[in-house]
Amino acid sequence: MDYPKAVIAKAQKMEKLLQRVGAGESLDRVCAELDVDINEKRLAALQTKYKAGGETWEALLDGRFGHTHTAHSALREWLYERKEQDETLRAPKLAKEIEKKFGVVLSPGHINYLLRKRALTAPPGRPYKHPPAEQEEEQSLTAIEPLDNAGTFFPGSSQGRDGGSSDP
Repeated sequence: MDYPKAVIAKAQKMEKLLQRVGAGESLDRVCAELDVDINEKRLAALQTKYKAGGETWEALLDGRFGHTHTAHSALREWLYERKEQDETLRAPKLAKEIEKKFGVVLSPGHINYLLRKRALTAPPGRPYKHPPAEQEEEQSLTAIEPLDNAGTFFPGSSQGRDGGSSDP
């Protein structure tokens, strides 16, 4: 597993601390010089872990350091510029382009998250589709129908009724 440099440096610093305390130096003095804050209880736990791991700094690596940043700054800047150039691009297409260009796999959801930070996402929902110009003309011509027979289906008075009443 690839560890961040800061995690490796911390483990190596803890190894120095354990070696110096093991050589007889005062814990308070060593902590002050190495700029760490370790109490006696934590020191005992580190010593146990160090001895169980073969007395190497690798045994002191802290596994809880988060995840690596696959979307590094150069990738993010490229993503923002690409989206600004072509606003019609969507996250799945951008994910494929990023994988080709940088060799990094990002989910479309994460790409949308990054774009949302810069207000580069499209509005939610499906985009409105405009019909071609020919269809618009045909629809506008068929929409206008004569209203001569409008009252035939919905008579306004009792003239078109059979004369019966609804009262029992």
